[in-house]
Amino acid sequence: MSAIEQKELNIDSISEGKLTWFYIEKPSSNEVKFLEQHFTFHPLNLDDVLSRVQRPKIDEYEDHLFIVLHFPVFDRENRITRPSEVDIFIGENYVVTAHCSADLKPLAKFFRECQIREKSRQTYLGRSSAFLFYHILDRLVNYCFPILGKITESVDDIEDVIFTKAVPETVRQISLIRRDLISFRRVIRPQIAVIETLEREEYPFFKEEQEIYFGDIADHTRKIWDGLEDCKEVVDGLAETSNWLTSHRIQEIMRVLTIIMAILAPPTLLSGIFGMNIPLPGGIESGRLLPLGILLSVMALVGAGMFFYLRHRKWI
Repeated sequence: MSAIEQKELNIDSISEGKLTWFYIEKPSSNEVKFLEQHFTFHPLNLDDVLSRVQRPKIDEYEDHLFIVLHFPVFDRENRITRPSEVDIFIGENYVVTAHCSADLKPLAKFFRECQIREKSRQTYLGRSSAFLFYHILDRLVNYCFPILGKITESVDDIEDVIFTKAVPETVRQISLIRRDLISFRRVIRPQIAVIETLEREEYPFFKEEQEIYFGDIADHTRKIWDGLEDCKEVVDGLAETSNWLTSHRIQEIMRVLTIIMAILAPPTLLSGIFGMNIPLPGGIESGRLLPLGILLSVMALVGAGMFFYLRHRKWI
């Protein structure tokens, strides 16, 4: 690629020996046209480069592979993990990576490292395209572990406060973690089949031991999935516990209110019956203190009787 083309197009490239890595960030129709002119890629695959709704897949051709992968990126503002798509063409003498957003820091960092440091360029590009492709995947997959670690820490924090914090706060935290887990699982699950295909199948232009290298990537991916499954079980258990605590607290409140109403019901009934028929001190028809004393005594006795009855039934 000439300097003029490199200036006009959003394409960076580095070469070592016969191998070239083309790095495309936020591809447009111009970059896709360049790929169409310089490679024999299928038009549908080139259309997929511009699309952001492709599912992870692997398309095999005689001299190259086209691979679509998604990797998680944590959105701090909305507290959710979102997928970021990477489209990869890999042949015997080239690797082309294209992604639509600038949030895949491991990929950008790896490319800059190979671009700046000659030793890294010789190490990763000096063997084969499959070796470079393995390390690209390794960087991207390893980037998932810190995100998984943050989710695990959040789950541990919820376990510590679920019995001490207010119910609305813990329910909100559990809901946010559960949403993040669902999004993360949607990103990782389709990847497993694609990476296992790389591990299992044999491609003539791959000059590395696929079972060893991509088996390592597959193991890491399965480990991430197992971690997500463990977090999901814990979060489901915490959600069930939170629901039980909420129900228990509601029952406690209803029990106290019921006891109060049961104790106040007889005095309320008596005061309603006798309130307008007995002359009391301070009323329109001023009466003696004796009727008031008798009425209050009866109300107290009935209330105390209800209280001891509830204690006898062990409802209090």
